Amino acid sequence: MNPADYLYLDHAATTPVRQEVWEAMRPHVMGGYGNASSLHRFGRDAKKAIDRAREQVASLINADPRDLVFTSGGTEANNLALRGSADSGRRILASAVEHHSVLRAAETITEISVDAEGLVEVDRLESELSDDAIVSLMHGNNETGTVQPIAEVAASCHDRGALFHTDAVQSAGRIPIDVETLPVDLLSLSAHKLYGPKGAGALFVRRGTRLAWQMRGGSQERGRRAGTENVAALVGFGEACALARRELETENIRQSQLRDAMEIALLNTVPGSWVNGSRRSRLPHILHLGFPGVEGETIMLGLDQEGIAVSTGSACNSGSVDASHVLLAMGQSHAKAHGGVRISLGRETKESSIPRLCESIKRVVAASS
Repeated sequence: MNPADYLYLDHAATTPVRQEVWEAMRPHVMGGYGNASSLHRFGRDAKKAIDRAREQVASLINADPRDLVFTSGGTEANNLALRGSADSGRRILASAVEHHSVLRAAETITEISVDAEGLVEVDRLESELSDDAIVSLMHGNNETGTVQPIAEVAASCHDRGALFHTDAVQSAGRIPIDVETLPVDLLSLSAHKLYGPKGAGALFVRRGTRLAWQMRGGSQERGRRAGTENVAALVGFGEACALARRELETENIRQSQLRDAMEIALLNTVPGSWVNGSRRSRLPHILHLGFPGVEGETIMLGLDQEGIAVSTGSACNSGSVDASHVLLAMGQSHAKAHGGVRISLGRETKESSIPRLCESIKRVVAASS
């Protein structure tokens, strides 16, 4: 099949690098090879490019650029937030539907249950709060798209002297985030979820928040994260954030409407299918459906044969045959949790793709039942 005919519906796993992003990165890939720690012209040029990227990323969440620590991606940002807090003496509380980079960030984590929509049980969480805790609650779930009440939970944390971290990897650039009004202490970002390159991310660290830094060596990132900076990737990250900020409102509305139309069409196409996650509080680009009597992996592979890319859940766990820990935490049986399929939209996804997707899923489900 011609790659141009392939229908890519797995943007929650990763997004293609935008042409504008690549054009911004190109000079730093091909010729701008200076080390940002060097004092000569090549180093100064690299440092200037990183400073501009930091301002662009910070603008997406209305942060002070000085409060951003660049990382290699969302996983490192989550680990830095939680391991850094644990090493500073705090115990970790996290919802049971977090990304594995949160749930596996420390040997001991207290998991907080969620309801059938994947929303954290706030009363249960509040009963565990103390001034030696840090709470990690994903802003928008990477499998179901459910958006958590992070402002409410963060306020409760601060009332009890606890810190609050949110993994905003899926939500950044999709829904508005303003750390001036959102009372988070730590917030994780990743470039490749919003049309930037893989291998670049950031952790917002509110001024005064104590962390034990995990990467030790040189004085990069104001001594907070050692290692020579990946200048080209960070420049791409910055450009991607600038574009996302400019287009956020229009794309949020467009993708929300497209997701809803796709949801209705698919539910009508396959009788007995259902939506996983919240339908009242969710990201605009993620639709997670369950299909009766069919393995999600079977549907995914069948659609791949038809030139359509979807997922069964987190790309970081795609090599596993285990049922989704997110769906299990929401109270689903192993059989239902094995039957989930995630469809995630992007800038290039059009309404004209809906009939093709429906027909393909209808054929795959019928052949597998």
